[in-house]
Amino acid sequence: MDRTIQKYDVVILGAGAAGLMGALRAGQRGRKVLVLDQEEKVGSKILVSGGGRCNFTNLNIAPERYISQNPRFCLSALRSYTQHDFIGLVDKHKIPYHEKTLGQLFCDGSAQDIVAMLLAECADSGVEIRLGQHITGVSKTDVFRVQIEGGEIEAQAVVLATGGLSIPKMGATGFSHRIAQQFGLPLVETRPGLVPLTFEGDTLELMRRISGVALEVVASIGKQAFRENMIFTHRGLSGPAILQISSYWREGQSVTLDLLPEIDAEKFLIDRKQARSKAELKTILGEVLPHRLAQSLTEAFFPAAPIGTLSHKELREVAGLLKAWKLTPTGTEGYAKAEVTLGGVSTHALSSKTMEAVDVRGLYVVGEAVDVTGWLGGYNFQWAWSSGWAAGSAV
Repeated sequence: MDRTIQKYDVVILGAGAAGLMGALRAGQRGRKVLVLDQEEKVGSKILVSGGGRCNFTNLNIAPERYISQNPRFCLSALRSYTQHDFIGLVDKHKIPYHEKTLGQLFCDGSAQDIVAMLLAECADSGVEIRLGQHITGVSKTDVFRVQIEGGEIEAQAVVLATGGLSIPKMGATGFSHRIAQQFGLPLVETRPGLVPLTFEGDTLELMRRISGVALEVVASIGKQAFRENMIFTHRGLSGPAILQISSYWREGQSVTLDLLPEIDAEKFLIDRKQARSKAELKTILGEVLPHRLAQSLTEAFFPAAPIGTLSHKELREVAGLLKAWKLTPTGTEGYAKAEVTLGGVSTHALSSKTMEAVDVRGLYVVGEAVDVTGWLGGYNFQWAWSSGWAAGSAV
């Protein structure tokens, strides 16, 4: 590319979910739009999401299912471009999809269908996309100047849409955060979200012995609770219930697990004591828990004895652990395994209606780069669509 300064109405930095949505919307409004991305393909996270089928939204979108220092901030964008609006776009492109559990919508085919849809909409709107671009800086005088290797681009508006820090092997960086800070926008402390939890010592040894065992649990911290599947791993705990609760966990806190969500454990044990008094406790527990888990819990915490020999007090203690097993993680598996980044550009520095920086006219921040993080299950994609649409409607 020559050194001639190229001029656009809008430059969007990042060709992911939020960036592409902002681009197609701005293009629809007649803006001259350029999307730049350091990667060689668009929508990398879209392509790997949902096991390659893209959990593109959720039927149950609600502001209380998002985490932010300003919990109401997301409301305006989510109302302006809803899950039903995005579903309408999917229908327009005749992409078949299905609902899994808890309102989660997935493509029947491939996540590539969603990427192709976004690219088609961008093409129809005249959006230009350049990949493999090394952006060396962003500055502003009367207009914005985006420096790339070999040239400079001028724009009336810049949208920061490069995401957060999660999954660095897919190109995630703190670029949007750095540029936001450069322009004086404050950051809320970032940390990994929707991430497996790690343990040490005897607890980890127990978990390693039953690595691969999965079951439905209720995982809770305080009043926040999620009932979904959990799996034991060689490093600790994972699965949807754990990923969900991890976003609420802070160092030093314990996580409480109800291993028998549907069962009154104390009543179950007392009934079995009467009906099967000679059976060993691990055998009884094996009726309602995976056998390897029942055996390991018995070996670690309970008497290796027939259930008929246990007192009601002992049975209450067993029931107490089954219904409220308190575990204190030592950490998480970090950004490498985190699905999202908690924290980011402070919502107090942005307009909730347009995503524009309050004190920097023409600078917008969207998607995961903002201090808005959704639950597992399509919520973060909907935030990307909604925040991108809000910015694209305003630039």
